[in-house]
Amino acid sequence: MSTKFCVLSLISSTILAGVLNVPVAAIAEELVANSKIDAVIVYPDAALVTRGSHVDIMPGTTTLVFKSLPNGLDASSLRITGQATGTLTIGAVDTRAVPTVVKPDGALEARLKALRSERDGWQVNLDALEGKKAMMLRYAQIGPETLASDGKPLAVAEWTSAWDMVGTGLVKVGEDLRAARSKARELDDEIKAVEAARGHGSVVSAPSRDVTVEIKADKAMTADFVLSYRIVGAGWQPVYDARLMTRDGASGPALELIRRAALTQKTGEDWRDIDLTVSTVRAMRGTAAPDMQPRKLDFRPMPVNEPRPAPPLLPAMAPPRREEPQAERRHAPVSAPQVAAAEEHASLEADAFQASFKVPGRISLPSDGSTKSFLVSTQKLAPSLVVKTVPALDVTAYLEAHLTHTEDAPLLAGKVNLNRDGMFVGIGHIGFVAPGDAFDLGFGADDRVKVARVPVGRQENEPSWFNQSKVETREFKTTIKNLHDFPVKIVLIDQMPVSENAAISVETMPAMTPPTEKMVSDKRGVMSWTYDYAPGQSRDIELAYRIKWPADREIISQATR
Repeated sequence: MSTKFCVLSLISSTILAGVLNVPVAAIAEELVANSKIDAVIVYPDAALVTRGSHVDIMPGTTTLVFKSLPNGLDASSLRITGQATGTLTIGAVDTRAVPTVVKPDGALEARLKALRSERDGWQVNLDALEGKKAMMLRYAQIGPETLASDGKPLAVAEWTSAWDMVGTGLVKVGEDLRAARSKARELDDEIKAVEAARGHGSVVSAPSRDVTVEIKADKAMTADFVLSYRIVGAGWQPVYDARLMTRDGASGPALELIRRAALTQKTGEDWRDIDLTVSTVRAMRGTAAPDMQPRKLDFRPMPVNEPRPAPPLLPAMAPPRREEPQAERRHAPVSAPQVAAAEEHASLEADAFQASFKVPGRISLPSDGSTKSFLVSTQKLAPSLVVKTVPALDVTAYLEAHLTHTEDAPLLAGKVNLNRDGMFVGIGHIGFVAPGDAFDLGFGADDRVKVARVPVGRQENEPSWFNQSKVETREFKTTIKNLHDFPVKIVLIDQMPVSENAAISVETMPAMTPPTEKMVSDKRGVMSWTYDYAPGQSRDIELAYRIKWPADREIISQATR
């Protein structure tokens, strides 16, 4: 019977292998690849992780398994390469999901065991007290005439003592029972709570992925594999320090721009002792220009007579914040000269389309969302300083530095900590700046430039019988004074309204000071006056214009972008 069973099993295996078209001996065995993260390239919105593994391979077909990789990896980005001591062929690369694993909490299990043991002890105490009480009750039910030790009836004079003794004993055992039952209930409640918590578990293994690679070897050999994949949940942001010296000796103003990379990652795996590179390329951004669709032009439908909403009011501007002066730093005297500690810089690798910074040394970064900062680059710039004021919105004068980006790597948008002559003046923002482009940075209020703007006149002319138009004239005077003991270039920016309708005309008045720039940053109606002010010099600049429109219409003024 056993021989027939072996023959039938062999026949069934052969038939199954023929149906599946897979030889029985060719079924691939799994081999776990113990891998380690060796290098990571971090983009602003993703990361490229590279793992290395050294394995011993047997001849034939083997399924190499990289276990417990992050669930969020992009399966389409998986790439594997290898080198071996013999002929090795790499086949299909696939992923398989590993579900969440919930393990019991060892501390909860130990607590539950201790509670149950204590509860058993109190149960023994309860049983003993219940037996003691039952014995007292039986003793109390025996007739007094049989209680004497010699079998004779108990004297009537001793009955009271016997009753008191039984009563006192019952009271004592009742109190002990009440306390024991209360403690037992407390333990029962705590045991239920721990059992409920144990049901949820506390040590949870998050979902992960196994990556499988089919390999085929002609003999036993050793091989080194490199597996790479892209993953979200990691990125970096630039953080800048701009340190301006307004009067750096005879060489004029100087500015030091320091760029740091602030990295965070919550990919599900810790990065330990890795080579780290940060790149300015956005890996998750689009790769092609959008498709432009045709746009039709037609007449607007006739308006329905409805009440016209009131024009929006411009919000009142909050007064500029003034930073309190920092206290003077005092250093203890030292016997030996102090040497400033140097920070390691990342090495820049740039080409025509991208730039990356290689962080020196080996880096570790846990997957808990914590931030780690690295010094990326430092550049010395020669700024052009101007004082800029927009008195129609804020009469404060602000110091501004005009700079040209000289590095080969672009400046990504980010916050910048601003320091002027060794004092922190605030936090600004840098937009994206390409190599070779110019940009501006503000360095706070200049209290030695006084600005005052006052309305000089406003006149409205009502229509007459021969003139059916309304006319409004506006005049403003701005006075700027340089209180520095050195020359300063000051830029005043102001505006006059612009008309979007041919029936509304806006024209300048003869009293207006001609602007040095008629349109600032391609903004219609926004103009500027730029002059060099000697020490103590004051200058008046007048803005004067006239608006004319049909008397039967109302005009509104609103900001545009």
